[in-house]
Amino acid sequence: MSADKLIKMANQIGMFFSAMPDREQAVKDTAGHLRRSWEPRMRRDFFKYIDDHGTNGLSDILLEVVKTKRAELEPPKVA
Repeated sequence: MSADKLIKMANQIGMFFSAMPDREQAVKDTAGHLRRSWEPRMRRDFFKYIDDHGTNGLSDILLEVVKTKRAELEPPKVA
């Protein structure tokens, strides 16, 4: 899947959860959705894009997810 599509999908997920009144819970729920619904390859590609190109294009809530929940979301390294 293309990096642009992953960023777009992640932002859509973040936008859905950002409507919640509790910001901390919205960040947790966004991360939880990505962990449960995105296969490891998608999450790996998402973080590779961020490492290679930075966080431009990510919504505020996704920036917060990347900063605070990345360790929980990153799949194990492939040997």
